[in-house]
Amino acid sequence: MKKFIALALASVMTLSLAACGGSSEPAADSAATAGTAISGDTIKIGVFEPTTGENGGGGMQEVLGIRYANTVAPTVDINGTTYNIELVEVDNQSDKTAAVTAAQSLISSGVVGVLGSYGSGVSIAAGQTFAEAGVPAIGCSCTNPQVTLGNDFYFRTCFLDPFQGTVMASYAAVDQGYKTAAVISQNGDDYSTGLAAYFKQAFESLGGTIVADETYQTNESDFNAILTSVKESGAEVVFIPSSIATATLILPQAQANGVTAQIIASDTWENESIVMAAGSAAEGVVFSTFFDENDESTPLAKDFVTGFKAYLNEDSQRITLNGGTDGVAAVSALGYDAYMSMVEGLKALDGVEGDLTSVNLRDALVGVSFSGVTGNISFDENGDANKDAAYLKQVVDGKFTFVKKQMDETAE
Repeated sequence: MKKFIALALASVMTLSLAACGGSSEPAADSAATAGTAISGDTIKIGVFEPTTGENGGGGMQEVLGIRYANTVAPTVDINGTTYNIELVEVDNQSDKTAAVTAAQSLISSGVVGVLGSYGSGVSIAAGQTFAEAGVPAIGCSCTNPQVTLGNDFYFRTCFLDPFQGTVMASYAAVDQGYKTAAVISQNGDDYSTGLAAYFKQAFESLGGTIVADETYQTNESDFNAILTSVKESGAEVVFIPSSIATATLILPQAQANGVTAQIIASDTWENESIVMAAGSAAEGVVFSTFFDENDESTPLAKDFVTGFKAYLNEDSQRITLNGGTDGVAAVSALGYDAYMSMVEGLKALDGVEGDLTSVNLRDALVGVSFSGVTGNISFDENGDANKDAAYLKQVVDGKFTFVKKQMDETAE
């Protein structure tokens, strides 16, 4: 099985990474880009997330992880000065056009670093704005390869879609022995279409056949025609990389249309609002994600879960924003790790002479390496996290249940 995964992953990664790449060296245009200077005793860090729109639920969980991290590490010492870290939050509205405006507002506010976003499309849309301003961004859960490719100022703490798509294809074709699959993805959404492509290529490389390849438009709510086609195709498994909002709509319709194929999905489906909205229609769904709150393999992860749950339960509004429970979403853990990555970069400025700038911070982030709650955090030549594991979970009796931890045997 691992051999199949390695071959499939190598294939999709070759396609996605061949075009261009970032650099682990100081940014080539650092000298020309002044960036933003740190002034006074406050360091502003932007929080670039969707808190409304189709990805608002997941974006809010990411924000909660960042906010909690800020309570754990609210200051940083650099060259003998203690700086307060202030979060400047903007809502990119799950929209590419709004994302650019939100990014510009962060730059105007004087941030020296940015965290986010949930959603690859908005991250890609805003990437050039951050790069031109010389302000580094650290994505938390934006998994499409294009987020960092060719952008020396974008980093991230999550694994990538080539790996995630291959993991789900392997689960379907190897673990479960399915020979036929259907794929349903959203037109124009970088995350959905990209992940669908990686799954399809990996599934076929493992000997499977894609018998239905369906797409829908943004804000579409009637999936009956698509689901009829999927049912008639005879697919044994259906892969749906979608937003939370789409999942809550498509699952009940799949049940109503008599779709009995195994439904599998991606990291965005780890949100309890889906189970609350879809009810019995969500039973049995399997998805990949970045973290499991019940994994106590490291004391750091265990302490994070305990602390974050306490943070949520201090305020009923936080529970509401977290989807109505104190469950620890993987994106909250990634938000926490992204914030701590930024703090580690700031710490590395200790000893830098002269003005401290966002460009200095970008160059410091290249060498960041520390233990995070989602695993060891360091960045490769593209600014991507050196992650080698995914968690698979299944909805059982209305709860997220751990299935397996899938390692990437191609990672060094």
